[in-house]
Amino acid sequence: MPFNVMTLSRVDMPVSRAEGLKILQRDQFCCRYCGLDGKASFENALVMSVDFVLPRAHKGRKDPANLVACCRPCNTIKGTRVYKSFEDAKKYVLDRREEMRRTWETTRVRPAAGVASA
Repeated sequence: MPFNVMTLSRVDMPVSRAEGLKILQRDQFCCRYCGLDGKASFENALVMSVDFVLPRAHKGRKDPANLVACCRPCNTIKGTRVYKSFEDAKKYVLDRREEMRRTWETTRVRPAAGVASA
């Protein structure tokens, strides 16, 4: 068991590769937040991970009921926040993703239509 030098206490390991694979298989390699299909492409498979619904930072346990397949962008957006339910967490993640998409689309530089290059 690893040792946290900041708190001088032992910390539980995140999920092992075998445990993570079981969760990904259970959830069919599909992000439980946004629905990204980890089987659709190699690039999608690379971003799949396992998320603690109740984060470890808030005493979330390494119990299959507390673990879900998750893409890394959704995992990052969710962070270590605590929600009343998985559905609340999913709503937050999807709302934040949409907000980020709108911001990206409005700030993106678009080439002028009909302009010929020399």
